[in-house]
Amino acid sequence: MSNTDDVPAGDPANQAPQDPAAEAAAVPADPITSDEAMGAHPEADIAGGSESITDEDLAAILDGEPVPELTVETLIADLERVTGERDQYQRVAAEFSNFRKQTEKRQQELASFAAAGTVERLLPVLDACDGALAQGSTDVVPIHTLLLDTLVSVGLTRLGVAGEAFDPNLHEAVMTEPAVDGDEGQIVTEVLRAGYGLNGRTLRAAMVKVRG
Repeated sequence: MSNTDDVPAGDPANQAPQDPAAEAAAVPADPITSDEAMGAHPEADIAGGSESITDEDLAAILDGEPVPELTVETLIADLERVTGERDQYQRVAAEFSNFRKQTEKRQQELASFAAAGTVERLLPVLDACDGALAQGSTDVVPIHTLLLDTLVSVGLTRLGVAGEAFDPNLHEAVMTEPAVDGDEGQIVTEVLRAGYGLNGRTLRAAMVKVRG
């Protein structure tokens, strides 16, 4: 009997020696992490080191387009563009503000003119009440008071008071008399018909008698 017949078939000593290269290939490789993969292929690092990537750059990469390089020149160009847009916005905002103010002023003037027209048509009613009161009638007192108070509430003012200095913008001199010692300029001595103003504008000058 030979020596080989005494060795069991499953005994390691009976197995042929393995190839070292085959044993290395048979060892399973460790899983490669994403960080290791990116380090192995620097060109795949789309973030470009420490620079952040924008949505536009990401879209360009996905579309296969080259990512524009970030330079000082591009930053200056972007800054100038943003500054120009800001200046244009400020000019438009200022123009709109001026337009709004002019529109509001025009509306106020139109409302003032409309009110002045209405008040002017009511002045003869006030004159009639003044004439009736001058004749001693008391029946018109409630109407005169109510009408005058209503018009005063919208800015009406009465012009012409005896003893005040004559003002051609407020008074219309229809009678004159000689000056006396101590007078300085022309003095209103009598109001023949009251004048009226509305919100600083003279609707009708007062008819007065002037001394001096």
